Amino acid sequence: MSVTRRGVMKGGAVGAMSLAMAGSLDAIFQTSAVADTGEAYGYGPLVPDPKGVLDLPKGFTYKELSVEGDTISDGVRVPGRHDAMGTFPTGNGNELLVVRNHEQTTSGVKTVAADELVYDPEAWGGTTTLTLRNGDELRSQYVSLAGTSTNCAGGVTPWGTWLTCEETEGFGGESKSHGWVFEVDPYGRRTKPEPLKEMGRFAHEAVCVDPHTLTAYLTEDASGPFGMFYRFRPRAHRGDYHAYMQGGRLEVGYIRGVPDLSLIDEPGTKLHARWKAIPDKYAEQTPIREQFGDEITRTQKLEGCWWGHGKAWFTASYARKSSGAARDHKGQVWTYDPRTNEFELQLIFKTDSRFDSPDNIVVSPYGGGVIIAEDGDGEQHLVGTTKDNKPFAFARNAANGSEFCGVTFSPDGRTLYANRQSGPGVTFAITGPWEKIRG
Repeated sequence: MSVTRRGVMKGGAVGAMSLAMAGSLDAIFQTSAVADTGEAYGYGPLVPDPKGVLDLPKGFTYKELSVEGDTISDGVRVPGRHDAMGTFPTGNGNELLVVRNHEQTTSGVKTVAADELVYDPEAWGGTTTLTLRNGDELRSQYVSLAGTSTNCAGGVTPWGTWLTCEETEGFGGESKSHGWVFEVDPYGRRTKPEPLKEMGRFAHEAVCVDPHTLTAYLTEDASGPFGMFYRFRPRAHRGDYHAYMQGGRLEVGYIRGVPDLSLIDEPGTKLHARWKAIPDKYAEQTPIREQFGDEITRTQKLEGCWWGHGKAWFTASYARKSSGAARDHKGQVWTYDPRTNEFELQLIFKTDSRFDSPDNIVVSPYGGGVIIAEDGDGEQHLVGTTKDNKPFAFARNAANGSEFCGVTFSPDGRTLYANRQSGPGVTFAITGPWEKIRG
């Protein structure tokens, strides 16, 4: 049975049924990331680090900025499980701010802050804010939000704040509800430990914001059933945090006749989106993902999300039939274009790919591609892509098997920041000849 991109776009449920019946599509769809080594393009092969920490291409260097357990002040240490990050200019040409998540629940190095920055004293997660000079010199750091749980990913806002997401729906012994999005002001002026409840209660992964409409797009990493892709359209359209505090409409996206995004494995496939309002976005009785049936499109391991080139970019780390997915793959990169109201598969790691499990993602200011953080099996890489979506290894964790996360560029594009999540958690600043990307 022949399955074409045009058929998927026009066929609706029939096209989706064809996908489900086609069996292995590897012989049909040839544009994949299977055989790419990343040495003929990108920035060249990785050079082993004599310190055994971080392998990078020739000409690139790294610096360790902030390590789990470092002393911040009396009784306050850098929390553990470094995760997503965002960067912000200060107006001072050689300074910038970095806000970093800590994906902790009830263990690790607890986030400790003043009472006015603590949401739930029983929770150990939160954020830290770093002040940097010249891109890679740490001047200061402090806990900027505490008492939240499992702060995994997040996203920057057009008005210059950080949205930190709780990847949980609650945990044992909690004194307050969890599973929310919180706003952190990197400049320390108005951070309040108050959940943005209008953005829903679920296992949030990441969020990105359309700067033109202030619509937020959110991913959910969950199972039983799998998570979904959301959008939040604020009622107000002012460019600050009040837009999200004043409420709006939370909706879930779906593709008619496509119950699982893992069914799609041809890069370039475009699918028309539909949106459905959520009956109970506060999940007071039932988790949001359980409020819908088979009519909603789901996928296993929805992860990072980033706004760039007028689109919301997001990843699905993997899909396994043994866990209930429709098909097997080792990672997908998708975009949603609000101008055309279409999802498009940009990249797929098939089952024999060198790379696997894309997690956090950032759109690169160089070459039109992205950089994604691996959280998979075996060696862990930062994986870049060219403008033609060819993947290449940009960095390798030479120290241990911990995942990469938190990939983000400085506002001027000169420095890439990334975290090794554990063993211990470390924030890196990476510099080099970015403009020399090949391919």
